[in-house]
Amino acid sequence: MGDLLAFLGVALLVIVTPGPDTAVTIRSTLLGGRTAGVMTAFGVATGQACWSLAASAGVTALIVSSEPAFLAVRLAGAAYLAYLGAHALWSAWRGDGGAHAAAGADAAGVGGALAPRVAYRQGLVSDLGNPKMAAFFTSLLPQFAPGGGGSSFWAMLALGLVFCLLTWTWLALYASAVARMHAVLRRPRVRRTVEAVTGTVLVALGLRLATEHAPR
Repeated sequence: MGDLLAFLGVALLVIVTPGPDTAVTIRSTLLGGRTAGVMTAFGVATGQACWSLAASAGVTALIVSSEPAFLAVRLAGAAYLAYLGAHALWSAWRGDGGAHAAAGADAAGVGGALAPRVAYRQGLVSDLGNPKMAAFFTSLLPQFAPGGGGSSFWAMLALGLVFCLLTWTWLALYASAVARMHAVLRRPRVRRTVEAVTGTVLVALGLRLATEHAPR
């Protein structure tokens, strides 16, 4: 029980720290309302579940130790974050966000410009393209997983899935909070400002990811 509580404490601290997943979720909520934000959270959690399974099976350790594999995942993830950020900046500059918001906003969120399946894919790709998750799960899960052999695999996987559930809950709450502010965020000037800030953050995170090195 002590190990589980320690794991939950570490997990919550990591989850509530803003990062690429938070920025992507906020942007999805701005474009598609609460539904899109929640679907992005589902995508992020799905990506984390894949990393959890890979870490439990020892696959992520191979990725982290292989410079070419780590580099490939890192550059792909960085490029995707930069793409999302550039798109947000372009929308802010053109004022598309305000047009979409004016065209139609629902009671559940800000607007309907982002389809749920696209929002889910953005969350999934954003998380799978972050090799830091591979290093994180590889270093974190074994510290709190009791037993050895097959029991260790299932224990690590269970802890990873708990982490995914906590992540989804936090990001879904984040999306709901942003969606509740739709009356303010529908204003073209405010929406463009938020898009510009979110885009800048995503590009910066992409550049940071691209320049990081594999952990030793």
